[in-house]
Amino acid sequence: MWTSGRMSNAKNLFGLGVSLYFWGLMDLTTPVLSGSARPLTEGQEDNLSDKLHQRMKRSWVWNQFFVLEEYTGTDPLYVGKLHSDMDRGDGSIKYILSGEGAGIVFTIDDTTGDIHAIQRLDREERSQYTLRAQALDRRTGRPMEPESEFIIKIQDINDNEPKFLDGPYVASVPEMSPVGTSVIQVTATDADDPTYGNSARVVYSILQGQPYFSVDSRTGLIRTALMNMDREAKEYYEVIIQAKDMGGQLGGLAGTTTVNITLSDVNDNPPRFPQKHYQMSVLESAPVSSTVGRVVAKDLDEGINAEMKYSLVDGDGLDVFDINTDPNYQVGIITVRKPLSFESKKSYTLKVEGANPHLEMRFLNLGPFRDTTTVHISVEDVDEPPVFEPSIYFVEVPEDVEIGTTIQIISAKDPDVTNNSIRYSIDRSSDPGRFFYVDITSGALMTARPLDREDISWHNITVLAMELNNPSQVGSVSVTVKVLDVNDNAPEFARFYETFVCENAKAGQLIQTVSAIDRDDPQEGQHFYYSLAPEAANNPNFTLRDNQDNTAWILTRRAGFRQHEQGTFHLPIVISDNGRPVLSSTGTLTVHVCSCDQEGALMSCSAEAYVLPVSLSRGALIAILACIFVLLVLVLLILSMRRQRKQPYIIDEEENIHENIVRYDDEGGGEEDTEAFDIAAMWNPREAQLVVRNRQDMLPEIESLSRHVPQACVMDNNVHNYVLAKLYEADMDLWAPPFDSLQTYMFEGSGSVAESLSSLQSVSTDSDQSYDYLTDWGPRFKKLAEMYGATDSSGALW
Repeated sequence: MWTSGRMSNAKNLFGLGVSLYFWGLMDLTTPVLSGSARPLTEGQEDNLSDKLHQRMKRSWVWNQFFVLEEYTGTDPLYVGKLHSDMDRGDGSIKYILSGEGAGIVFTIDDTTGDIHAIQRLDREERSQYTLRAQALDRRTGRPMEPESEFIIKIQDINDNEPKFLDGPYVASVPEMSPVGTSVIQVTATDADDPTYGNSARVVYSILQGQPYFSVDSRTGLIRTALMNMDREAKEYYEVIIQAKDMGGQLGGLAGTTTVNITLSDVNDNPPRFPQKHYQMSVLESAPVSSTVGRVVAKDLDEGINAEMKYSLVDGDGLDVFDINTDPNYQVGIITVRKPLSFESKKSYTLKVEGANPHLEMRFLNLGPFRDTTTVHISVEDVDEPPVFEPSIYFVEVPEDVEIGTTIQIISAKDPDVTNNSIRYSIDRSSDPGRFFYVDITSGALMTARPLDREDISWHNITVLAMELNNPSQVGSVSVTVKVLDVNDNAPEFARFYETFVCENAKAGQLIQTVSAIDRDDPQEGQHFYYSLAPEAANNPNFTLRDNQDNTAWILTRRAGFRQHEQGTFHLPIVISDNGRPVLSSTGTLTVHVCSCDQEGALMSCSAEAYVLPVSLSRGALIAILACIFVLLVLVLLILSMRRQRKQPYIIDEEENIHENIVRYDDEGGGEEDTEAFDIAAMWNPREAQLVVRNRQDMLPEIESLSRHVPQACVMDNNVHNYVLAKLYEADMDLWAPPFDSLQTYMFEGSGSVAESLSSLQSVSTDSDQSYDYLTDWGPRFKKLAEMYGATDSSGALW
């Protein structure tokens, strides 16, 4: 039988307990196996009682071995002793240890059976080891005892401090919370054995964070300890919590953690404007919805508690300005609601209110949660373009209006205080046909070309107004011109009418129904009247009946038509309208005499009016006509070239002759050139209507002095009509020379700063004109200098 034993060593036990020894039942011949043992049960006692009367092989009897952790000595730590009852102390028994940690953590003396721990033991890493022991015959290796299992338990000591596994902690609590409001619960863990002593009993305390917070010593729950904590005063708190084992007694181990506590915001601060008066300015040309300025109300809160809503509550600009809230920056943006005018109103005053839309009932006593400020807005003057009154024009004009007739006065004015002068013009992209002209100073809109409702019934033109002192400022207005109809188109046949009459036709038989069209559009509607032309009114063959519905019937007046007598009849028909004045035209109805059957069906007509002569083919006729056409084109081309080269331009009898400056790039013909100018016509412009002819081979460059004419000078309406008429004639003249020229017609008069530019009658005699400067022109003008130069005192010519 085996015994195990563990020596009671006060040094190894550290006062934690005493080793127990169990003595098993044995006979006189069996050695004692000593060691810590478990108490025997009743069955075991009976089993042992039987063994007193029967020799049998003994088994192992064990209890748990105990060994303290964290041994720090230099010698191996003695754990216990194994001993077999067959061991005589002569070394014949060999002890073998196997199992968990055998040979690594624990070793056994194979002769004595002493077990030692050779490594530092940590209960928190492993609390027990299960091993097996066996006794062998050293010589034969035969087991002397059966293998048995035993346990070595590691006894705990207080070698681990409490640890906060989830630290550091982050928490928040609303500001102004009552005392005792829960913030967060912290938990510390001690790795020591909670069933053995007080090594794992933890107590919490606060090291930093008083007097604002407190902690429950048993649960670790942190609460507020001070009332009315204001986030705006202090927002962040660092609290240090300590956890100590051994119930907080002296000698216990401790661990700490940090809890970062933030006071969350509540709406406990009303908004306030940092200034009670704002001064802003805006240009009067600022478009609608443009920004004027910004106002901001400060709120010490944050997030949703700092949100603002701005509004206009009073002032004289409530209908002119508006205010919006910027959700990102919580500022009030004042914008233009209606167009501004410096000339109408130069300044506005607004009362702006800023308020918190989200309120908390428990803090209403800290309010009111709104504030107001005053905003003064000054409107600055800018140079604005001219403004038309009215803003759109509608004009009705008859299509037979004369060229140069004023159909509307376009009026614009400078809205600025300076009230600059206005100059008018037409945007030519809106009037590509150049049907209209506007007076540059008066704004009188006139016709420049004949109007034809049947071609263009509506004209949409744009008139521009420009400031004289600032040409960049241009205003525009739309002018809609409706061309009214006048009766200027005679009715005519809707198509070419050609019919036939049978030889066996009876008197009064209908042979054709005719109708007419008219390009005019009278208000009372169109009504046509039909009659035979006077030369055909009494013809014996056909008659006409007006149906009074814009159609007419052509009837036979007799019977017995014969092809061989007359195969074709041309009947002239007069068509009149109901306009004022009445217009009419004559159309011709062609009637062929044909052979018909008894039912009136056409059989054959005279071929003389339709078939070409048999002797001349169609191809030959086409060739002849083509040759005739080519010859005509050549003749016309030759005539036009001769006319363009030789025919002088004859001044219209209505043209008004003015004095012009004419510059020629070639040398004149001298006195022999009689085609250049007629001096008599220049002296007496009225005689030019009959005798004056202007040269066409010399193209003058006419430079206008109209820019020097004072603004008070107003052009006569007759001259306007004359110029527009001449412009239209030049545009319509297909034979005019292909030269571009700029001609401006103005009265010279006494108002011209250039005074008279004419050399006629400018001096009375040649002696009044000095030609001394010719001597400075060099040798090429020496002859002229001798002819016209003055004579010095010595009589020499210069």
